[in-house]
Amino acid sequence: MDFDLFIDRKPTESLKWNCYPDDVLPLWVADTDFLCPTAVVEALHKRIDHGIFGYGKTPEGLDRVVIDRFRRLYNWAVSDEQICYVPGIVTGFTIVLRALCQTGDAVIFQTPAYPPFIGSPKASGLIGVQNPMYLDEQGIYRIDFDLFEKQVIENKVKVFILCNPQNPTGRVFTREELFKLGEICIRHHVIICSDEIHGDILYDGHKHTPIASLSPEISKITATFMAPSKTYNIAGLHASVAVIQDEELRNTVRGYMQYLISSPSILSLVAAKAAYEHGDDWLREQTAYLQKNRDMIGDAISNGMLPGVRWSKPEGTFLAWLDCRELGVEDDLQEFFMENAKVCMNDGCTFGDAGEGFLRLNFGCTRAVLKQALEKMAEAINRL
Repeated sequence: MDFDLFIDRKPTESLKWNCYPDDVLPLWVADTDFLCPTAVVEALHKRIDHGIFGYGKTPEGLDRVVIDRFRRLYNWAVSDEQICYVPGIVTGFTIVLRALCQTGDAVIFQTPAYPPFIGSPKASGLIGVQNPMYLDEQGIYRIDFDLFEKQVIENKVKVFILCNPQNPTGRVFTREELFKLGEICIRHHVIICSDEIHGDILYDGHKHTPIASLSPEISKITATFMAPSKTYNIAGLHASVAVIQDEELRNTVRGYMQYLISSPSILSLVAAKAAYEHGDDWLREQTAYLQKNRDMIGDAISNGMLPGVRWSKPEGTFLAWLDCRELGVEDDLQEFFMENAKVCMNDGCTFGDAGEGFLRLNFGCTRAVLKQALEKMAEAINRL
């Protein structure tokens, strides 16, 4: 697979490439610019060529592919009755919130946070409790566990939305960190809703651990959501995997889902099966390419090409969380780089209180596009 190949996405319905003027490089919404695995395209063509798209059920063998994948990657034993499919992780965790919470209940999450972590509880009539992470002496984002437990107790938190690997910082939490979070939630009867959508994109030997795989006790209070969408660049097809191992919790969530949301489309599940079944080699190549993109950003920061910009090197995801507070830009940061560099990134303010002065850059693009974007950003900074 040639990940340097530039594919023009403007003639399509691409959200990423069609929201801003033609002269702006879009490094914002979290999809990549790479062709998805050949096996996915072939599977979709085969199904489309059949020509009939009536109501469907889960493709034969998909459950087994998912179960085998969890066992192989995580030594995590999951059964088919514990799995269901939803048309997106945001939809999935919103269903969990609404199934388990009453108006005015509290939901906690680490910040900076993926914006729907903030928006979904608010739209559901719930109170969002922001648990800010901090940078340690090595420049790594850490969780303040004492503060987390204090906030859980004081706000009588009902649900904890975990994001691992963490969006936007790129932290891949260790087993020890996850176990501490799980123990706190067990002590205070908090349900864990775990968004693990970026769990396949990992660098420098980091390993992803599903929090529910740590112990039967943690599994009992956890709803886990994973997806092939970020991994294989099929986000527009909308298919995610939900794993809820506790029968009572599973029945509560599924009962709420009934008549409210539909299953993913038959084509999205065909694509998911093909990706999980045949995409491993492609994924290894993509991860190696993305790691070099990540390192290009790191070099630009460390060698002074982007003076006033700092970061914490991401351990996973294809997202860079850029600290631009030292630039001294008084106006909107996103607008500054849009106007002066013709580069669009996500505004850090949308990621919670901890995001002011930051930008999120999506480096899931060709190296040539990333190089051009960094050069344009450097020119804009040097004109300050």
